[in-house]
Amino acid sequence: MKKGIHPEKYRLVAFKDMSNENVFITKSAANTKETIEIDGVEYPLYKLEISNTSHPFYTGKMKLVDTAGRVDKFRNRYQKHLDQRNQPKN
Repeated sequence: MKKGIHPEKYRLVAFKDMSNENVFITKSAANTKETIEIDGVEYPLYKLEISNTSHPFYTGKMKLVDTAGRVDKFRNRYQKHLDQRNQPKN
């Protein structure tokens, strides 16, 4: 490893998956502003939108998270093309 490019101050940090409230603790140098108490010990808290406990690849479940309506916009825009693909050919 190259010297001088890796963080020196690793510490235990709690990572919380906000989609399913799962928390895991590992060593990290991530900057945090909040803390969480687990089993009477206070850890720095880093919030995640998705982790291996909620990602469809790892869970095997296809869960569509669409807060901006992008999927609906896409379907509305290309519905004509999708309908033509599904029609039987003569």
